[in-house]
Amino acid sequence: MSLNGSELQNIYAIVLASGWKLLWSVVVFIVGKRLIQYLVNVLGKSMDRHDFDESLHTFLIPAIRLGLYVILGIMIASMLGVEMASVIALLASAGLAVGLALQGSLANLAGGVLIMALRPFKVGDFVEAAGYSGTIEQIQIFHTYLRTPDNRRVIIPNAQLSNSSAINYSTNPIRRLSLTFSARYSDDIGQVKDLLRRVVQNHPLVLPDPAPQIVVGEHGDHGLTYFVRVWVERGDYWTVNFDLLEKVKIEFDQAGIEIPFAQMDVNVKGTGNM
Repeated sequence: MSLNGSELQNIYAIVLASGWKLLWSVVVFIVGKRLIQYLVNVLGKSMDRHDFDESLHTFLIPAIRLGLYVILGIMIASMLGVEMASVIALLASAGLAVGLALQGSLANLAGGVLIMALRPFKVGDFVEAAGYSGTIEQIQIFHTYLRTPDNRRVIIPNAQLSNSSAINYSTNPIRRLSLTFSARYSDDIGQVKDLLRRVVQNHPLVLPDPAPQIVVGEHGDHGLTYFVRVWVERGDYWTVNFDLLEKVKIEFDQAGIEIPFAQMDVNVKGTGNM
Protein backbone atom coordinates (compact mmCIF):
# COMPACT_ATOMS: atom_id res chain seq x y z
CA MET A 1 0.00 0.00 0.00
CA SER A 2 1.52 3.28 -1.11
CA LEU A 3 0.80 6.76 0.23
CA ASN A 4 0.55 9.78 -1.96
CA GLY A 5 2.18 13.09 -1.21
CA SER A 6 -0.83 14.72 0.44
CA GLU A 7 -1.34 11.79 2.79
CA LEU A 8 2.31 11.86 3.80
CA GLN A 9 2.01 15.57 4.44
CA ASN A 10 -1.06 14.99 6.64
CA ILE A 11 0.74 12.28 8.65
CA TYR A 12 3.76 14.53 8.97
CA ALA A 13 1.58 17.39 10.19
CA ILE A 14 -0.15 15.14 12.73
CA VAL A 15 3.16 13.76 14.02
CA LEU A 16 4.62 17.25 14.18
CA ALA A 17 1.60 18.60 16.06
CA SER A 18 1.64 15.66 18.47
CA GLY A 19 5.35 16.10 18.98
CA TRP A 20 4.91 19.77 19.81
CA LYS A 21 2.09 18.90 22.25
CA LEU A 22 4.24 16.28 23.90
CA LEU A 23 7.21 18.65 24.08
CA TRP A 24 5.11 21.43 25.58
CA SER A 25 3.59 18.96 28.04
CA VAL A 26 7.07 17.97 29.23
CA VAL A 27 8.02 21.64 29.55
CA VAL A 28 4.84 22.41 31.48
CA PHE A 29 5.47 19.44 33.77
CA ILE A 30 9.03 20.51 34.55
CA VAL A 31 8.09 24.15 35.06
CA GLY A 32 4.97 23.22 37.02
CA LYS A 33 6.92 20.87 39.28
CA ARG A 34 9.46 23.57 40.10
CA LEU A 35 6.70 26.11 40.59
CA ILE A 36 4.88 23.79 42.99
CA GLN A 37 8.08 23.25 44.97
CA TYR A 38 8.63 27.02 45.09
CA LEU A 39 5.06 27.75 46.19
CA VAL A 40 5.15 25.04 48.86
CA ASN A 41 8.48 26.34 50.21
CA VAL A 42 7.19 29.92 50.28
CA LEU A 43 4.01 28.81 52.04
CA GLY A 44 6.00 26.79 54.57
CA LYS A 45 8.33 29.71 55.33
CA SER A 46 5.37 32.06 55.62
CA MET A 47 3.67 29.73 58.11
CA ASP A 48 6.89 29.51 60.12
CA ARG A 49 7.27 33.28 60.07
CA HIS A 50 3.73 33.84 61.35
CA ASP A 51 4.06 31.14 64.06
CA PHE A 52 1.42 28.83 62.63
CA ASP A 53 0.57 25.81 64.73
CA GLU A 54 3.02 23.02 63.91
CA SER A 55 0.08 20.63 63.55
CA LEU A 56 -1.41 22.72 60.74
CA HIS A 57 2.00 23.02 59.11
CA THR A 58 2.65 19.28 58.92
CA PHE A 59 -0.91 18.56 57.79
CA LEU A 60 -1.58 21.33 55.25
CA ILE A 61 1.73 21.31 53.35
CA PRO A 62 1.44 17.71 52.05
CA ALA A 63 -2.27 18.22 51.29
CA ILE A 64 -1.60 21.41 49.29
CA ARG A 65 1.28 19.76 47.43
CA LEU A 66 -0.96 16.84 46.45
CA GLY A 67 -3.73 19.16 45.29
CA LEU A 68 -1.34 21.21 43.14
CA TYR A 69 0.01 18.08 41.46
CA VAL A 70 -3.54 16.96 40.66
CA ILE A 71 -4.22 20.33 39.01
CA LEU A 72 -0.95 20.06 37.07
CA GLY A 73 -1.91 16.58 35.85
CA ILE A 74 -5.29 17.83 34.62
CA MET A 75 -3.60 20.72 32.76
CA ILE A 76 -1.17 18.37 31.01
CA ALA A 77 -3.97 16.00 30.03
CA SER A 78 -5.88 18.93 28.53
CA MET A 79 -2.80 20.04 26.58
CA LEU A 80 -2.44 16.56 25.09
CA GLY A 81 -5.95 16.82 23.72
CA VAL A 82 -7.75 14.70 26.24
CA GLU A 83 -11.34 15.89 26.65
CA MET A 84 -12.13 17.14 30.12
CA ALA A 85 -15.33 15.10 30.24
CA SER A 86 -13.25 12.00 29.66
CA VAL A 87 -10.76 13.10 32.31
CA ILE A 88 -13.53 13.68 34.83
CA ALA A 89 -15.10 10.32 34.03
CA LEU A 90 -11.73 8.62 34.31
CA LEU A 91 -10.98 10.32 37.62
CA ALA A 92 -14.41 9.32 38.95
CA SER A 93 -13.91 5.70 37.93
CA ALA A 94 -10.37 5.64 39.27
CA GLY A 95 -11.49 7.32 42.46
CA LEU A 96 -14.18 4.69 43.00
CA ALA A 97 -11.74 1.84 42.36
CA VAL A 98 -9.05 3.37 44.55
CA GLY A 99 -11.60 4.15 47.23
CA LEU A 100 -12.71 0.53 47.38
CA ALA A 101 -9.12 -0.71 47.42
CA LEU A 102 -7.90 1.82 49.95
CA GLN A 103 -10.74 2.09 52.42
CA GLY A 104 -8.30 2.10 55.31
CA SER A 105 -6.26 4.94 53.83
CA LEU A 106 -9.39 7.00 53.19
CA ALA A 107 -10.47 6.38 56.77
CA ASN A 108 -7.05 7.62 57.90
CA LEU A 109 -7.48 10.71 55.71
CA ALA A 110 -10.90 11.41 57.23
CA GLY A 111 -9.42 10.83 60.68
CA GLY A 112 -6.66 13.35 59.96
CA VAL A 113 -9.23 15.94 58.90
CA LEU A 114 -11.22 15.32 62.10
CA ILE A 115 -8.11 15.65 64.24
CA MET A 116 -7.21 18.97 62.61
CA ALA A 117 -10.80 20.24 62.88
CA LEU A 118 -11.51 19.19 66.48
CA ARG A 119 -7.92 19.66 67.77
CA PRO A 120 -7.93 17.10 70.62
CA PHE A 121 -4.15 17.49 70.66
CA LYS A 122 -1.40 19.30 68.81
CA VAL A 123 2.29 18.91 68.06
CA GLY A 124 4.27 18.97 71.30
CA ASP A 125 1.48 17.59 73.51
CA PHE A 126 2.14 14.54 75.68
CA VAL A 127 -0.70 12.09 75.13
CA GLU A 128 -1.75 8.55 75.88
CA ALA A 129 -3.58 7.00 72.94
CA ALA A 130 -3.88 3.74 71.00
CA GLY A 131 -1.94 1.93 73.71
CA TYR A 132 1.07 4.28 73.58
CA SER A 133 2.27 7.28 75.59
CA GLY A 134 4.50 9.99 74.19
CA THR A 135 4.91 13.41 72.63
CA ILE A 136 3.20 14.25 69.35
CA GLU A 137 5.88 14.99 66.73
CA GLN A 138 3.88 15.29 63.50
CA ILE A 139 0.26 15.10 62.39
CA GLN A 140 0.22 14.18 58.71
CA ILE A 141 -2.55 13.31 56.28
CA PHE A 142 -2.72 9.60 57.03
CA HIS A 143 -0.64 9.06 60.17
CA THR A 144 0.40 10.75 63.40
CA TYR A 145 3.96 10.37 64.65
CA LEU A 146 4.51 10.00 68.39
CA ARG A 147 7.83 9.90 70.31
CA THR A 148 7.82 7.76 73.45
CA PRO A 149 9.76 8.74 76.59
CA ASP A 150 12.44 6.16 75.71
CA ASN A 151 12.88 7.84 72.30
CA ARG A 152 11.01 5.35 70.13
CA ARG A 153 8.98 6.64 67.20
CA VAL A 154 5.44 5.27 66.94
CA ILE A 155 3.40 5.72 63.75
CA ILE A 156 -0.34 5.60 64.51
CA PRO A 157 -3.05 5.63 61.79
CA ASN A 158 -5.28 8.68 62.10
CA ALA A 159 -8.43 6.55 61.87
CA GLN A 160 -7.39 4.73 65.02
CA LEU A 161 -6.67 7.98 66.85
CA SER A 162 -9.90 9.68 65.84
CA ASN A 163 -12.07 6.70 66.85
CA SER A 164 -10.55 5.84 70.22
CA SER A 165 -10.13 7.48 73.61
CA ALA A 166 -7.05 9.60 74.24
CA ILE A 167 -5.63 11.33 77.31
CA ASN A 168 -3.94 14.68 76.73
CA TYR A 169 -1.62 15.46 79.65
CA SER A 170 -0.60 18.84 78.19
CA THR A 171 -3.99 20.55 78.08
CA ASN A 172 -3.92 22.00 81.60
CA PRO A 173 -0.91 23.80 83.12
CA ILE A 174 -1.04 21.96 86.47
CA ARG A 175 -1.60 18.31 87.43
CA ARG A 176 -2.45 16.48 90.62
CA LEU A 177 0.11 13.98 91.86
CA SER A 178 -1.33 11.14 93.96
CA LEU A 179 0.96 8.97 96.09
CA THR A 180 0.31 6.33 98.75
CA PHE A 181 2.46 5.52 101.80
CA SER A 182 2.01 2.82 104.42
CA ALA A 183 2.83 2.78 108.14
CA ARG A 184 2.27 0.28 110.92
CA TYR A 185 -0.94 0.28 112.95
CA SER A 186 1.20 0.92 116.04
CA ASP A 187 2.60 4.20 114.63
CA ASP A 188 0.85 7.36 115.75
CA ILE A 189 -1.45 8.66 113.02
CA GLY A 190 -0.87 12.29 113.92
CA GLN A 191 2.90 11.86 113.81
CA VAL A 192 2.78 10.17 110.40
CA LYS A 193 0.50 12.83 108.92
CA ASP A 194 2.64 15.66 110.36
CA LEU A 195 5.76 14.10 108.87
CA LEU A 196 4.13 13.73 105.43
CA ARG A 197 2.81 17.30 105.63
CA ARG A 198 6.26 18.63 106.49
CA VAL A 199 7.88 16.82 103.55
CA VAL A 200 5.25 18.15 101.16
CA GLN A 201 5.39 21.75 102.42
CA ASN A 202 9.19 21.84 102.25
CA HIS A 203 9.31 20.80 98.60
CA PRO A 204 9.77 23.94 96.47
CA LEU A 205 7.89 22.55 93.45
CA VAL A 206 4.68 21.61 95.29
CA LEU A 207 2.01 24.27 94.73
CA PRO A 208 0.34 25.72 97.85
CA ASP A 209 -2.93 26.25 95.97
CA PRO A 210 -4.82 23.97 95.59
CA ALA A 211 -3.79 22.87 99.05
CA PRO A 212 -2.15 19.46 99.51
CA GLN A 213 -4.34 16.69 100.91
CA ILE A 214 -3.02 14.08 103.36
CA VAL A 215 -5.54 11.56 104.69
CA VAL A 216 -5.81 8.00 105.97
CA GLY A 217 -7.09 6.18 102.93
CA GLU A 218 -7.23 2.46 103.70
CA HIS A 219 -6.89 -0.12 106.44
CA GLY A 220 -4.52 -2.59 104.84
CA ASP A 221 -3.57 -6.11 105.80
CA HIS A 222 -0.32 -4.99 107.38
CA GLY A 223 -0.85 -1.31 108.22
CA LEU A 224 -2.58 1.97 107.44
CA THR A 225 -2.34 3.48 103.98
CA TYR A 226 -2.00 7.27 103.73
CA PHE A 227 -3.05 9.15 100.60
CA VAL A 228 -0.91 12.16 99.66
CA ARG A 229 -2.33 14.39 96.91
CA VAL A 230 -0.46 17.49 95.79
CA TRP A 231 -0.66 19.83 92.79
CA VAL A 232 2.37 20.60 90.64
CA GLU A 233 3.28 22.31 87.40
CA ARG A 234 2.87 20.01 84.42
CA GLY A 235 6.58 19.84 83.71
CA ASP A 236 7.48 19.11 87.36
CA TYR A 237 5.25 16.03 87.72
CA TRP A 238 7.88 13.30 87.62
CA THR A 239 10.50 15.32 89.48
CA VAL A 240 8.17 15.81 92.45
CA ASN A 241 6.99 12.19 92.24
CA PHE A 242 10.48 10.75 92.64
CA ASP A 243 11.57 13.38 95.18
CA LEU A 244 8.65 12.71 97.54
CA LEU A 245 9.12 8.95 97.38
CA GLU A 246 12.75 9.35 98.41
CA LYS A 247 12.29 12.06 101.03
CA VAL A 248 9.40 10.29 102.77
CA LYS A 249 11.44 7.10 103.14
CA ILE A 250 14.34 9.08 104.63
CA GLU A 251 12.04 10.88 107.07
CA PHE A 252 10.31 7.63 108.08
CA ASP A 253 13.68 6.04 108.86
CA GLN A 254 14.80 9.01 110.97
CA ALA A 255 11.51 9.03 112.90
CA GLY A 256 11.54 5.26 113.47
CA ILE A 257 8.42 4.70 111.39
CA GLU A 258 8.52 1.41 109.55
CA ILE A 259 6.82 0.72 106.25
CA PRO A 260 4.97 -2.59 106.76
CA PHE A 261 5.53 -5.46 104.38
CA ALA A 262 4.18 -8.93 103.98
CA GLN A 263 5.87 -11.49 106.21
CA MET A 264 5.18 -14.98 107.43
CA ASP A 265 5.84 -16.42 110.89
CA VAL A 266 6.55 -20.16 110.93
CA ASN A 267 6.20 -22.05 114.21
CA VAL A 268 7.79 -25.49 114.35
CA LYS A 269 6.37 -27.89 116.90
CA GLY A 270 8.47 -30.83 118.00
CA THR A 271 6.86 -34.26 117.81
CA GLY A 272 9.49 -36.18 119.71
CA ASN A 273 12.85 -36.09 121.42
CA MET A 274 15.76 -35.03 119.30
